[in-house]
Amino acid sequence: MYNDNELRIFKNVAAAAQKLGVESYVIGGFVRDKIIGRSTKDIDIVCVGDGIALAEQTALLFGNEATHVNIYKTYGTAQIKIGETELEFVGARKESYQQNSRNPIVQTGTLEDDQLRRDFTINAMGISLNENNFGELIDPFNGLKDIEDKIIRTPLKAVETFSDDPLRMMRAIRFAAQLHYNIAPQTYEAIVHNAKRINIITKERIAEELNKILLSSKPSIGFDLLYKTGLLQIIFPQMVALAGAEFVDGYGHKDNFYHTLQVVDNIAQTTDDLWLRWAAVLHDIAKPATKKFEEGHGWTFHGHEAVGGKMVPKIFTQLKLPQNEKMKFVRKMVEMHLRPISLTKENITDSAIRRLLFDAGEDIDSLMKLCEADITSKNKQKVKRYLDNFELVRKRCAEVEATDQLRNWQPPISGELIMQTFQLAPSKPVGLIKDAIRNAILDGEIPNDYDAAFAFMMQKAKEILPNV
Repeated sequence: MYNDNELRIFKNVAAAAQKLGVESYVIGGFVRDKIIGRSTKDIDIVCVGDGIALAEQTALLFGNEATHVNIYKTYGTAQIKIGETELEFVGARKESYQQNSRNPIVQTGTLEDDQLRRDFTINAMGISLNENNFGELIDPFNGLKDIEDKIIRTPLKAVETFSDDPLRMMRAIRFAAQLHYNIAPQTYEAIVHNAKRINIITKERIAEELNKILLSSKPSIGFDLLYKTGLLQIIFPQMVALAGAEFVDGYGHKDNFYHTLQVVDNIAQTTDDLWLRWAAVLHDIAKPATKKFEEGHGWTFHGHEAVGGKMVPKIFTQLKLPQNEKMKFVRKMVEMHLRPISLTKENITDSAIRRLLFDAGEDIDSLMKLCEADITSKNKQKVKRYLDNFELVRKRCAEVEATDQLRNWQPPISGELIMQTFQLAPSKPVGLIKDAIRNAILDGEIPNDYDAAFAFMMQKAKEILPNV
């Protein structure tokens, strides 16, 4: 079950604990992941005594192989790294909570106290590192059976567990999504009952759990549970606004919430890129704001891609997601997600392909993945037709790219050269000339080279500048 390196680590920790005269145990996620066959490089060690002292003694046994001991006195924890494996040490403790904080009041405790404070039964199992029962599984809450039954439940009463630390509600849902487990009925009801308690959790911690749900193999499991328990309504109401279908005069539209979940699941099959997955979450986010019923035609969502793009920075700010190139990438994907689709509905001109390549730049492959994921029809012939059309767009992009090399392309004539040639200050005419050159190249009127662009600039300047 354990590899040679893990056994070597366990024996050194055991030797250090024996030298200090304390009991030591591996506990939590490492034990769970080993049982279910999930790879992990993090090991949590609990000792009935001083966890920091045990970390320091263990590091001495490993010598130069161990990294410097990182000590966190506030939490009574310490951390060292042995190669790729990270060990965290803590003394066994019991916890109590105040109503408006998830930060516990900590007291020294027994192993039983420490296991009781764990969030779920599957995370409360321990492995003894003590001489009298080395390697024995200590499982007071039948976590092993819950792994067999694929159940998430709490060691204590779930209402108390979630009231004490409301982030555990999101962790329950995250584990359900990651492991494809079911949440036990009483545990599920406790999440519903305590949903509003999530307000005491920082946005950063909530974002961390959202990202882990989004990176699971089937994110829809987690988002659907967040929605049904009422958590999503509190932490991400814009996504909840997508839910439901409306019918007027026999015309209806699809439920855009569950369409979005299908798109996210689709893209999860083709990429591990967290930010492309966020683009899938947000691609239709403005549909509620742009929804309109047109007599005799049905429901429309005109401009939802542009409005959605403007919503991205605000949503990232609200969720405490980064306001950097990652956000700009998501916004770009949301704003452009209909562009390749429109090219499948017409004869694809070189000009249209050039503009797509120019605007998408290095992100063209990500954009195409998003568009393909956006096909959620249950009609197999329809899906095949869409995919064939997208394959045609990909082929045409490759052909034009090979000829024109337009990814991250900059026109051969810069604004500085225009100003220098005509002795202009930064002004509207400079922008008009520069845009005209770019459009002429993208439309195929002139080749993509300096001489042709310079000649075109001189000609265009005569039209725009009065004294040329």
